[in-house]
Amino acid sequence: MDPRLRRLQGKTELVTGRLSTLQEFYREKLTELLRHEAGARLIGQYDINNTYQYIISREETQLSWVRAAIEAAGGSLEEPLEPDRSGGGSPAPDFHAILEEDARSAAAFVERWRSRVGAVNNARHRGMLLVILGEVKEQQRSFEQALAGRLDLLGRRGQEVGARIGQVMSTRWIE
Repeated sequence: MDPRLRRLQGKTELVTGRLSTLQEFYREKLTELLRHEAGARLIGQYDINNTYQYIISREETQLSWVRAAIEAAGGSLEEPLEPDRSGGGSPAPDFHAILEEDARSAAAFVERWRSRVGAVNNARHRGMLLVILGEVKEQQRSFEQALAGRLDLLGRRGQEVGARIGQVMSTRWIE
């Protein structure tokens, strides 16, 4: 085989492998986002719900980065089904199980992807995925802090504000 053809074939295999890695990462990260959206609908406590909204916003940004990398490499995306989280759309009275599940899931995601991301041969894609893994570790800490009863997850309120009363609605628009 001509060495130039062998080199071209090797590059094609690298791009194909990187593309499938990015697509798999995207699918798993999107599944996590959908789980967090479902969890946010079940957690009415303001501070914890606001933390979920922040996490969801960051995940949407992260997914846009990965999506752009996939599309630039000529790949396509498939959307997974939304995960089912119990509660039927009404705020859950005890949200500890949701927080515990999300903290465990974040830790497992990082563990599953750490070595795979380190093996990505494109420095730009590897750096992007490492940033996302770092943010997933931050999400894990937020879930664990909420489990420990901390409500200053996104910052502290001034003394003049006082305690919040009520709950966040599980549905944003009611007609």
